[in-house]
Amino acid sequence: MLDKVVIANRGEIALRILRACHALGIKTVAVHSTVDRNLKHVAMADESVCIGPAASRDSYLNMPAIIAAAEVTDAQAIHPGYGFLSENADFAERVESSGFIFVGPRAETIRMMGDKVEAIRAMKAAGVPCVPGSGGPLGDDAKENVRIAREIGYPVIIKAAGGGGGRGMRVVHTEAALVAAIQTTQSEAKAAFGNEQVYMEKFLENPRHVEIQVLADGQGNAIHLGERDCSMQRRHQKVVEEAPAPGITPEQREQIGRVCTEACVRIGYRGAGTFEFLYENGRFYFIEMNTRIQVEHPVTEMITGIDLVKEQLLIAAGQKLSIRQSDIVLNGHAIECRINAEDPDTFLPSPGLIKHFHAAGGPGVRVDSHIYEGYAVPPNYDSMIGKLIVHAPDRATAIARMKVALSEMVVDGIKTNIALQQRIMADIGFQTGGQNIHYLEKRLAERKEKTLSIL
Repeated sequence: MLDKVVIANRGEIALRILRACHALGIKTVAVHSTVDRNLKHVAMADESVCIGPAASRDSYLNMPAIIAAAEVTDAQAIHPGYGFLSENADFAERVESSGFIFVGPRAETIRMMGDKVEAIRAMKAAGVPCVPGSGGPLGDDAKENVRIAREIGYPVIIKAAGGGGGRGMRVVHTEAALVAAIQTTQSEAKAAFGNEQVYMEKFLENPRHVEIQVLADGQGNAIHLGERDCSMQRRHQKVVEEAPAPGITPEQREQIGRVCTEACVRIGYRGAGTFEFLYENGRFYFIEMNTRIQVEHPVTEMITGIDLVKEQLLIAAGQKLSIRQSDIVLNGHAIECRINAEDPDTFLPSPGLIKHFHAAGGPGVRVDSHIYEGYAVPPNYDSMIGKLIVHAPDRATAIARMKVALSEMVVDGIKTNIALQQRIMADIGFQTGGQNIHYLEKRLAERKEKTLSIL
C-alpha cells in the first residue's frame, strides 16, 4: 500500500481523494495556492505545502513546485485528480522520472489518447466503433480534402488533433465552406494547443453522449462499470449526468463494455478511464478517451458500490484488480447535478463569500463539495463548487429525490445554478429521457426568446 500521497488539485475532487486516502490509511499532502489556504482538504490533510500564487499557471500547473512538494514531504505518489495536469503526459513522465508514482496511466498512454488522431487509430485497431472520418490528419491538398468530405457525406466536423472539452471544432455543412474551415481550424489549433493537425469526421446531428467507465491494472486485467449519460450539456460542458443511460439494453452494455475492456488490455491501460461515445440510432461511435477520474464518477459509484478513487490508489500501488466483471451489478439509478457559482440565467461567474450554506440530505443523497459557511469562492478557477448526487431504485424516483434535494440546498451570498437544475428536473423532455446533446441548449434558447418577447 502507498504510504503518502500528494493531492495535486483543489476543491471537491481534492477532498474526495483525501477521504479515499484516509480510508486506506494513506497519509496526505495538500498542495495549494495562496488563495486556497482555507480550503477544507488543506485543513484536513496530514501536511500542506503552498506551491504558488492564485494563478493556475503559477500553482496547480507548476510541475516543478508540485514535484518539489512531494520531495520535501517524502511522499510516494501524486494524484492529479481531474483538470489541471491530470492528462498532461509530460507531467506524468516527470513524476515517474523523479522517482514518484503517478496515480493514473503511463505517460505514453496519456500522450496517445491525448492526440485524437492517434487515439482513433488505436481504437480502430482495437475494434472500438468510431465515427466515419478521414482516418488521419488532413493534408494541404484541397482537392483531396474535398474528396474525403464527399465520401463521408455532409455535414462534417473539423477537429483539432490536440483539442478536447468542446474546443477546436468546426461544423461544415457545404463544400463551399470546407477549405476555409479547415485552414481556420488549423490556425486556431496551433494557437490553442501547439498542434495544427486537424482531422475530419461525419457530424452526427442528433446524438447522445454516452460513456463507459473502465478500470484496468496494466497487468492484463480490465473491467467496465456500465455507462453514464451526459447529454445534458451547455456549450459542450456537462451539466447533468446519470447512470445507467436511459434506453441502453443489457445486451448493448455488455457488448460495448467488452469492446472497451479488450481495448484497455490491448493498449496496456492502467487506472480509471472513460471511453466517450456519441450514440445515435442504436450505434456507438468513439470520440475520445479520458485518462483520469471524471467529474461524474459518483453516479457510477452509487449504482455499483465501487469506490473508484480507492481503486485508482490500489492500482497505483501495483496491486492487481481484485474485482471481476461478474462482481459488477448495476443497482437502481443515480443522477448528478453540477452546482456552479454562476448566474442561472446569464451563466456569468459569481465568486464571493458564502454567508449561509445548508447541504441537502436524506435517503440516497450525497453531496461532494468543499464549500462551507464563511468560505470565499475565488474568481481564479472553474465555477463548480460541488456536486449533488442522488440514488434511487429507478429513474423516476431519482428525479423526484433530486427535486427535493435541490429544494433543500441553500447557498447564500453568491449566485448558483440551482434554479437551472430545478428547471431541468421539471422539464418533461428530461423526465422522458434519452434526449440528445443539443436538447438543453435549445431549451435555454427558447426560454431566452420567451423572456425577451415578454420584455
